Amino acid sequence: MTTDSQVFHIISFVALAFTGYLIALFLSCRPVALDLPNQRSSHSEITPRSGGVAIVVTFCLGMLMIYFFGDRTHISLTCMVTFFLASLSIALISFLDDLKARQPLLRLAVMVGAACLVMWGGIVLDRLYLPGLGQLSFGIFAYPLTFIWILGLTNAVNFMDGLDGLVGGCAAIAALFFLGITLAHGSTFVYITTYTILAGTLGFLVLNFPPARIFMGDVGSVFLGFVFAVLAIIAARYDHSHTSFLVMPLLLFNIIFDTFFTFLRRLFRGENVLEAHRTHLYQLLQQAGLSHLQVSLIHYGFCLLQGFAALYMVTIQGSARLYVFLPFLLLHSFYARLVLRLKRVES
Repeated sequence: MTTDSQVFHIISFVALAFTGYLIALFLSCRPVALDLPNQRSSHSEITPRSGGVAIVVTFCLGMLMIYFFGDRTHISLTCMVTFFLASLSIALISFLDDLKARQPLLRLAVMVGAACLVMWGGIVLDRLYLPGLGQLSFGIFAYPLTFIWILGLTNAVNFMDGLDGLVGGCAAIAALFFLGITLAHGSTFVYITTYTILAGTLGFLVLNFPPARIFMGDVGSVFLGFVFAVLAIIAARYDHSHTSFLVMPLLLFNIIFDTFFTFLRRLFRGENVLEAHRTHLYQLLQQAGLSHLQVSLIHYGFCLLQGFAALYMVTIQGSARLYVFLPFLLLHSFYARLVLRLKRVES
């Protein structure tokens, strides 16, 4: 990257972050949607939401920058357009859900449609390196695996958006490491898209950091989960960087673990896993007496550790990369046991 390009990207980043901040500030002063406390809420005051619009807008501006100025995107126009349209459809239905709760089946249908759209555009995870097996081609299973990954991460990020600054801070840290890794590997499309996401998230986070003046809303959390899921595939298979797909699951491992652990725990306890609840690990930790800020900072620490581990993982060749997950599986298993113990003591 030339000096002129670096200066342009720095100026663009600052401008996008400031734009995100101004949009979030406007929505906090002139809210279009309000989050009313209920028995499942972690807050006690009426708070504006849909601050994630700031992130969506900076993403759109970034995509326009790529379309008009990115002559080396290393991704087909079909992939880029379907990714953009699918992301916007996710953002739109989530924004409408923030304004007035819609039928869950409608939102699920849009999520399914968005995932199918990007796959129709050619964005499919069709191979992966696994320990002892080397490069494994998924064949006909590529599409269902891609579908599960996209919908899984989309909902996992959404489920974790329950405390001030938690998802916003984790997303910013993950985006920072992801853009650094992809840029080092020669990325253009994924790098620029990720830094627009980072800019918008940081601009929003200024007003979402505990105590929050505005919440992200579904328009932010669902959108972030979807975009991160698709970018992981693009970076691995279609971007010039060919960054390992495993990078994104590692960067967001704390979010994935909390969601999967909570799902299994509720399933084994005979609970209805489709019903809304307040039993995620981060929620139990807050209920045990920790503040929003303390819980969010703990997760920031997880994300930083995962980020540095991702920097190390991409230096490893082939299938051995998956072993980097083992220490974090042990770490989060210990964390889950500690949280459940603290919650029992508190109860």
